[in-house]
Amino acid sequence: MSEASTWMCLICGWIYDEAAGDPEHGIAPGTVWADVDMNWTCPECGARKDDFEMVRI
Repeated sequence: MSEASTWMCLICGWIYDEAAGDPEHGIAPGTVWADVDMNWTCPECGARKDDFEMVRI
């Protein structure tokens, strides 16, 4: 299994961690970024998926 990636919202800095997912918004833990629906938005500021960039933490 490859290492989980993290993605940061370029608008507010919220971090999406593939290992944690976003269960409060229907994204199960372990969901890779490519499998997150294009209609999903940042739970902090409402930014679109296009406004996220992969980061190393």
